[in-house]
Amino acid sequence: MIRPTSEVADTSGPRRGPGTGRAVAVLVLVALGALIPLLGPSPALHDTGEAAAPGTGGIALLRTVLFAALCVPFGELFVNRLARSVPGAPPPPRSWAPWAAGAGFLAALGLASVVSTGNLVPEGLSDLDVGGLYATRDGKLALLEVNAFAVAGLCALSRRPGTQLWPLAAVVVAEALRAHPVTEQSPLAGSGLTLVHLTCAALWAGGLLHVLRSLRGGPPSGAALLGLYARVAAVLLAAITATGVCSSLRRMPPETIVEQLTATAYGRVLLAKVLLVAAVAALALWARIRLGRAADPLTACAPARVEVVALGLVVAVSGLLTALPVPIRW
Repeated sequence: MIRPTSEVADTSGPRRGPGTGRAVAVLVLVALGALIPLLGPSPALHDTGEAAAPGTGGIALLRTVLFAALCVPFGELFVNRLARSVPGAPPPPRSWAPWAAGAGFLAALGLASVVSTGNLVPEGLSDLDVGGLYATRDGKLALLEVNAFAVAGLCALSRRPGTQLWPLAAVVVAEALRAHPVTEQSPLAGSGLTLVHLTCAALWAGGLLHVLRSLRGGPPSGAALLGLYARVAAVLLAAITATGVCSSLRRMPPETIVEQLTATAYGRVLLAKVLLVAAVAALALWARIRLGRAADPLTACAPARVEVVALGLVVAVSGLLTALPVPIRW
């Protein structure tokens, strides 16, 4: 007996997609990335004979937030500029730049408070010497970063959000100068390398995040935007690699670099960063192959999503790297 069609079970209804599982996985990875700066100093310094500065974990976390706060608006400005040359590009999503500027302001304020106490963790407001920040180079750079993020936030909320590029550039310059004190050999050369490295890294990580946000629910023509970003990202990766290698060789000469990569905290974290960047590069290549060969170019978004999470881990490791003692030139 044939059952009426009304009684036949309907199996064509919507099925529960993997969106919830993916969201949980991303949250777990983000949480692990946030723990890297806090838990990283102890394993990195184990059996190296080096002593960590007070509050290394907290400082590393603040620098991670500061770097992430640079990536988000830089990526938005970068991708929005690319989208102008792509016909039918998806409309830009809601900007995260004001929130990023707020996070960057708080992180810069926390770092400035540490500088005001002579690079010691303040135990109360009475320990802070705000006026003393104007008397030192590091203090002036810390104040510049605080003010620059405040101005960037106001620019992001204004009718001309593109003007936030200038205060953000001031933060990058301040970070490049801070990383290479005048007592270092050829500090301007080191600052120049850091300037290019940090700028390209912010454009790469922040740009990919904004592209993926733009493609959510966007038209199929969004694949052209992803392809254009991928071509520029290849140049950014080359610049990041070149400046990273040069910076490492300045701090760890070729004849000692192999030993220092395992015997010093800085070297161990640098090695972890190199491995992560290599994994990110492999994911980027996988996405590029899918983009060019797959029947649906937007399937390249799958490895790209993993890539952007891995880039977040790179940012966290970079924050830890800046808080560890610089290796001695043997």
